Amino acid sequence: MSEHAATESDTAGTTRNDGPAPRALTDGELSRLLSGQRFGVLASVRSTGHPHLSTVLYDWNAEERVLRVSSTADRLKVRQLRRDPRASLHVGGPDVWSFAVAEGEAEIVDPAAGAGPGEQPLPDRRVVILIKVSRLYGTALDVPAQD
Repeated sequence: MSEHAATESDTAGTTRNDGPAPRALTDGELSRLLSGQRFGVLASVRSTGHPHLSTVLYDWNAEERVLRVSSTADRLKVRQLRRDPRASLHVGGPDVWSFAVAEGEAEIVDPAAGAGPGEQPLPDRRVVILIKVSRLYGTALDVPAQD
């Protein structure tokens, strides 16, 4: 270990940080962050209990507190969410230190299920994953601008 690194560590072996602490984002800030992005990482639960992560394109409805994700019916995330509807979406902020997470229960809506007689479902069997968000959280690190 270098001399510099040794002086930067505390007795527990963690790096000392003299900068600002992360700040919890308000509900309004979290909603604006979700509205300002289009891509996020959706987490579902594998049958082993391990998380399954998938980059997705999403739409956030702040008024309804609902996330909408389009997918195909045969995707792993869809099968997992049918089995266990617990889901989280992680969205990065404008810098590497800020993020939002939306947690909730997912429902799979299959437009083909409501097709009338003779109507053909879309060829790729699109479904919509609706996540009713019950919890939002995230942080930002307010670092002062350097002149």
